[in-house]
Amino acid sequence: MEKFIVKTTALSKRYNDQPVVKDVSMTIPKGKIYGLLGRNGAGKTTIMKILLGLASASSGEVRLFGQAPDKYPEVYSRIGNIIETPSFYPYLSGPENLSVFSKLKGQVQKNSVAKALELVDLSHAEHKRFANYSLGMKQRLGIANALMNDPELLILDEPTNGLDPIGIVEIRKLLKELTEIKGKTILISSHQLSEIEQIADIIGILHEGELLEECDMNQIAQHNQRFISITVSDSHQATRLLEENLQLTNYQVDESGTIKIFDFTYEPQEINLLFGKSGIEVSSLFIGSGNLEEHFREITGGVGIA
Repeated sequence: MEKFIVKTTALSKRYNDQPVVKDVSMTIPKGKIYGLLGRNGAGKTTIMKILLGLASASSGEVRLFGQAPDKYPEVYSRIGNIIETPSFYPYLSGPENLSVFSKLKGQVQKNSVAKALELVDLSHAEHKRFANYSLGMKQRLGIANALMNDPELLILDEPTNGLDPIGIVEIRKLLKELTEIKGKTILISSHQLSEIEQIADIIGILHEGELLEECDMNQIAQHNQRFISITVSDSHQATRLLEENLQLTNYQVDESGTIKIFDFTYEPQEINLLFGKSGIEVSSLFIGSGNLEEHFREITGGVGIA
């Protein structure tokens, strides 16, 4: 049994001598959701196209299901994908569209269209034209198209892009069910960190073509622990008081002078009272916790995702 469904080694891609993907080595275990994160233009779509054989790598290796796809192209039959915006015939219904694509793919399995529509909860809209679909329904039909051959691996490029909050929740629920119930492996790219944070098992942070980090989401959750955030008039005097009066040393001071205290021995109001008695003005005080956005900024040296 294959342990890693996707494995790349030093994968690189250049266009006109301009590097787009730089020595990317990534691994995606079986039955997991892998979130490939990065700003627009970071190289996410290029990596997915290389994995699918839609673009060639300038250097490096790709293994899908333990095999080199250039030598064993039949591995592509085990993959479903959405790259960029799914395109369908607007005046055909969902089942009619899927029937057309099924024939184009050479798939004639009985009930494949009906099963795919049932998986994405579109059976109720079998007579509705695609032109009248909501954005969420259109994305779900795209996923249904990717699922028609019952693939083991799904490669989805920004599947929640442009969706309203309800549509995003629907896609999130579907993807979780596909891994937890159906055992699918999913590679999903996104620049919406809050959504990836809720569904991914593993993330890869891609920045300017380089994979800066590949990490289990559980490790990030442990790293991004709760803290007391205090913005004060004099951070140097405040930290001295924390250490000398309260024996608190587990803290950080960011560039703006805000102090994050990771030790909850004292309540925030006790710390506030100490600072007030010492003539230190407190302009902000709250209990917070780190998230994937903060982790992304930390890894990329302060660069945001937008």
